[in-house]
Amino acid sequence: MEFTKSLIKGKLIKRYKRFFTDVKLSKKIVTAHCPNTGSMKGLLDEGNDVYLLPNNDPKRKLKYGLEIIKSRKNYVGVNTHIANRIVEHGLKNNLINELKNNDIIKPEVFFNNETRFDFLLEKKGQKAFVEVKNVTLFRNKDTAEFPDAPTARGTKHLLTLIDAIKKGYKTYLIFLVQIQNMKYFKIAKDIDREYYNAYLIAKKAGVNFLAYRCCISSKKIFIDKKLKIIDD
Repeated sequence: MEFTKSLIKGKLIKRYKRFFTDVKLSKKIVTAHCPNTGSMKGLLDEGNDVYLLPNNDPKRKLKYGLEIIKSRKNYVGVNTHIANRIVEHGLKNNLINELKNNDIIKPEVFFNNETRFDFLLEKKGQKAFVEVKNVTLFRNKDTAEFPDAPTARGTKHLLTLIDAIKKGYKTYLIFLVQIQNMKYFKIAKDIDREYYNAYLIAKKAGVNFLAYRCCISSKKIFIDKKLKIIDD
């Protein structure tokens, strides 16, 4: 997935009220939209390099959007809104080994009145639901983790994927690791034990868990490599 415009490099000053980040660009300070409502744990040190996407839409008050933060020598894609676009690009270009050559790829499909999954795939008559979780947390140099804060919504999605299996669907959850240089992935059970327990139940029930790392630059982000999932 390519960015629509060249990103502009700056220095992070602070993030506040969840949706705002102040950034120093050359000799001026701008306020950029933060497209990530999560905790962004470990990424928000003052002085970190950041990359902003400019926009010229007169209807938007903020003229920049935060896309990438460089933290501890790794580029991290922080825009949760593009995670599904990255995965869709991966599905259409067969970058996800377990989900190649689909006959149909439908985004944003309702499973029931309360839950909508990110993708419905169909291949040779077999239907599969795919849920995507964007990953930006890393606490050591080579292991990505999810979640970065307690997520009741995430736990609910796991239980609903189990329900989908009972109704004849195959189910997948893709942890999209928008962090450079990661080799492994694991659930941050110290942050959300309930999510970890639901993950173990879902795995036993037949939900397929995948973790894929992205290649990240100031021009594009795309799925690059499968990561080993560590259960500890």
